[in-house]
Amino acid sequence: MSTTTPTVAGIGALTIRPLDPVRDAELLHGWVSHPKSAFWMMQDAQLVDVERAYMAIAADEHHHAYVGLHDGVPAFLMEKYDPAHRELAGLYEPEPGDVGMHFLVAPTDRPVHGFTRAVITAVMAELFADPATARVVVEPDVGNTAVHALNAAVGFVPEREIQKPEKKALLSFCTRERFERAVSA
Repeated sequence: MSTTTPTVAGIGALTIRPLDPVRDAELLHGWVSHPKSAFWMMQDAQLVDVERAYMAIAADEHHHAYVGLHDGVPAFLMEKYDPAHRELAGLYEPEPGDVGMHFLVAPTDRPVHGFTRAVITAVMAELFADPATARVVVEPDVGNTAVHALNAAVGFVPEREIQKPEKKALLSFCTRERFERAVSA
């Protein structure tokens, strides 16, 4: 993965590259432990914890992490996973072509209007660029209303609440067709 989205008016270019767990650990630590990233559930993580967590992902054939760049500067984190083997294993009946996704926009004191929506759109476009991806699955915390609104804006439809070991989550799905309809509207 290393694609660039078309430049979004008022936003700029978004690029996605594979995450390097050693090189990127310090950067990620600042993001995932920030108070604005509470739903990432790594508030108390030390640098070594973040490095270990992302080294484990790098070694996992069913889970992958990427750094998103905004005009060449790291600005967001993207994870994709196989929900039949990670995160949602045993919590729903996966279908062929299901891909799980997480994303985190780097906390900033100078937010850019529309940036987070541009990021989730770029993440979804990246996932659907793989013809094997039929549907994207997410499981955000039920209390994360901001991400529920973003998910709806790109075509996600909530199915039901599920109980994960670490949280009560809203299981939601987005097909390629719903995504294309949402972003072309």
